[in-house]
Amino acid sequence: MKVDAPKRKIFSDAVDLLAGDPPASVATGNGIEMLDIDCIRPFHNHPFHLYEGERLDDMVESIKEHGILTPVIVRKMHYGYEMLSGHNRQSAGKLAGLKQIPAIVKKNLSDQDAYIYVIETNLMQRSFTDLSITEKAAVLAERYDKVLYQRKRDEIMEELKVLEGGEEKGGHGDHLSKNRDSIGQEYGLSGSSVARLLRVNQLIPEIKEMLDRGNMQLMAAVQLSYLPEQAQRMALQASEKSGIAINKDIASKVRKAPMTEKAITEAIAGKQPEVDPVLGVVEEKPAPKPIRLSANIREKYFQDTDPKEVEAIIDKALAAWFKKKR
Repeated sequence: MKVDAPKRKIFSDAVDLLAGDPPASVATGNGIEMLDIDCIRPFHNHPFHLYEGERLDDMVESIKEHGILTPVIVRKMHYGYEMLSGHNRQSAGKLAGLKQIPAIVKKNLSDQDAYIYVIETNLMQRSFTDLSITEKAAVLAERYDKVLYQRKRDEIMEELKVLEGGEEKGGHGDHLSKNRDSIGQEYGLSGSSVARLLRVNQLIPEIKEMLDRGNMQLMAAVQLSYLPEQAQRMALQASEKSGIAINKDIASKVRKAPMTEKAITEAIAGKQPEVDPVLGVVEEKPAPKPIRLSANIREKYFQDTDPKEVEAIIDKALAAWFKKKR
């Protein structure tokens, strides 16, 4: 990439291709380096979906024509580099046949600060309403998370504004600490909706994917989010094995059940028959319902009689009645 290259018209819908080549000085002391495109790993637990289909194809064609105009942002790790901003550029660059990619390398960056880059660079380029359910959950969790202190976020946002050419996109300039309701107002959500989305962020990846694909109801997913990860996986396995989809009511039963595989399976698919190692499945006979005497009969015949004596009298009376009937 040429640092002094003139600004060129680029594909407007390519989220990560920004107008113009920023100078190396914008990296707050970190210059632009050319890195092996295969040496950068994706951000761990990256919450955003990568481009697919036509959108990815358009980005590949743009890179083939113009190259990568804006460097990706990575952080130096003991194993090499981890991507913070530019997952789509890297993916499209590989498909375009690039061997190297321009990168701004951040050093000694904490996980909390790294996550700010991941969330904010996506939000600066994409409308919140265009995000999937789990992507919205990740954004709101980052906004709500108390470990992300305001001063550091502002410093990072100032740097990202420079990389964007001096302007933020999408109306996300206000980054003051917000409670649940004020966050909801920013994104047109009620406080309860924010609360549900914050719960979604606690789900395992497999359930998040089902939620985004429309294969699970939001309220069912919220109930499952209260389970530990292992219990969530057991619930998912029980659902797949039984063929019974987890709805809100079933998820509520699972949440109240003991955190064992047997209890979770029974909450989803009902009580399972016992399996004898020799006989195989042994169907349990339903327990007989107790016979209750009416108040009139109890008062007429057994008012002061001991319960055991009542049982003995009834047994003799029934034996005589069946004998006579034969």
